[in-house]
Amino acid sequence: MAQTISLRKGNTRLPPEVNRVLYVRNLPFNISSEEMYDIFGKYGAIRQIRIGSNKDTRGTAYVVYEDIYDAKTAVDHLSGFNVANRYLIVLYYQQAKMSKKFDQKKREEEIVKMQEKYGITTKDK
Repeated sequence: MAQTISLRKGNTRLPPEVNRVLYVRNLPFNISSEEMYDIFGKYGAIRQIRIGSNKDTRGTAYVVYEDIYDAKTAVDHLSGFNVANRYLIVLYYQQAKMSKKFDQKKREEEIVKMQEKYGITTKDK
């Protein structure tokens, strides 16, 4: 069996966006780690699950698989999966997209600080 798996992996070429880290959205706020392991563990060995806990990250999680092929299988099967009347959005984690969102928030905060420092208001008078 291990031989067929290695042959399959050797012949399968994955798209560049595929990686072992998945970003999961639209989770129920009260989902437990055990439930996450039950849902995602069916598709392979999991290295780590991180569930968002503050108001900005509730309903999201990161799932890290040991094997990239297990992660691909999970995305293929769990995108649109119904959990507590919520349909999961399962995506491959993309560092570039996530850092752009963070950079944008950081820039906006810096602008607000500068406006406060110099007494500039953006409200129409």
